[in-house]
Amino acid sequence: MHHTQIAQRVFNTPLMVDPAKALAFLTGLGPRITGREISVEGLEIAAEDGDAAALPARASLFGDDLTSRQARNGSQPFGVVDGIAVIEIAGTLVHRGAWIGQSSGLTSYEGIAAQLQAALADTAIRGIALDIDSFGGEVAGAFDLADRLRAARQVKPVQAFVADHALSAAYALASQADRIILPRTGAVGSIGVVAMHSDMSGALDQKGIAVTLIHAGARKIDANPYQPLPETVRARIAGELEDLRQLFAETVAEGRGRRLDTLRALGTEAAVFRGEAAVFAGLADEVADPVTAFRAFAAAPRGTSTPKGKGPMMTTAPEDHAQLPAAPAASSPPEPTPPAAIAPPQTAAAAMSPEAIRAEAAEVAQVCAQAARLGVQIDAADAVAKGVKPEALRAKVLADLAARSDAAGIIATAPAAGTKESPIVAAAKKSAAASR
Repeated sequence: MHHTQIAQRVFNTPLMVDPAKALAFLTGLGPRITGREISVEGLEIAAEDGDAAALPARASLFGDDLTSRQARNGSQPFGVVDGIAVIEIAGTLVHRGAWIGQSSGLTSYEGIAAQLQAALADTAIRGIALDIDSFGGEVAGAFDLADRLRAARQVKPVQAFVADHALSAAYALASQADRIILPRTGAVGSIGVVAMHSDMSGALDQKGIAVTLIHAGARKIDANPYQPLPETVRARIAGELEDLRQLFAETVAEGRGRRLDTLRALGTEAAVFRGEAAVFAGLADEVADPVTAFRAFAAAPRGTSTPKGKGPMMTTAPEDHAQLPAAPAASSPPEPTPPAAIAPPQTAAAAMSPEAIRAEAAEVAQVCAQAARLGVQIDAADAVAKGVKPEALRAKVLADLAARSDAAGIIATAPAAGTKESPIVAAAKKSAAASR
């Protein structure tokens, strides 16, 4: 293979990247990597995506002395606007690299970490803005950086401004901010992991080339590109990817707190959500023009916050938001509740304090207002009178949106064997099949 370093980062390694962009990358750089054209069965690559993927790429070790070199030059490794450090997270995200920006089409986690450290150390910096536009990248290094971002917000406020994509690995980073703001067309999510395997055996047969792999260790040559991928190896890789997806969801939950827990993150099945649907699903906090939202962030003095729904908060603590219902565990069905344990509605309502009843009614009204902005009309008074819980309302709204293909994603990976498919994805598939 040509460009061995690139090939090692693409094939037989888990990636948190939008699949369409991964395929576009292969279309653009595939011939340089393999020495011949690459075909992808069953998927079309947009011409503009292929052109963008052909940007030059380079890889090298990132020196730890970046911050000190910048300081000697009298500058910082990030932009500064009104005391806010602006750290760009754009392009394809990679683990190691000598760049801190995307001039080569790539951004390294190491470079982002260096900028983050410099921003935290600089007493003139009041807050940190993550300027995100990325379809994701490598798994290696992503979760460590996510942990550092989450820790950083205990020192200075961190907000993520999405323009227009924070998908996969980029969302893993965005989810660690105090707040996530995206425009109406902005997309977040894709909480999943993908791996690609290159099978060159057919091309070698055509050229009359036989490759003999001499190895020690039964699994030493697993997933090598000179043979078709055995089913046992495929199953093992799929299992590893599912473990990484679990870690991804747990990392998102650590960052989002009560706004999006692990089960709900897994329940998205790597779907992508846009605009208000992303806020409703708990993956984002506000729909706003990123420039306007950033100005509000920069203008707010530290330790104060703007009114809820009126702009970003300048705070080191994440805002609590209404929650989606927890997804059921896929491993086993829930045990049926004994009839004696089911209280009549009147009894359950009577057991609630007046304060709890008012809080639940207010939450129902909030869900109905959010649903109305998404085009789903629900009578709040009727829902309260019938005792409908906020969680049930949210589940209904998301199902309705998925059926209309408004909320569920532009990309959703297939669920692993043995796992229950998300009702959001199932409804979207049903709607798509009916429209054919």
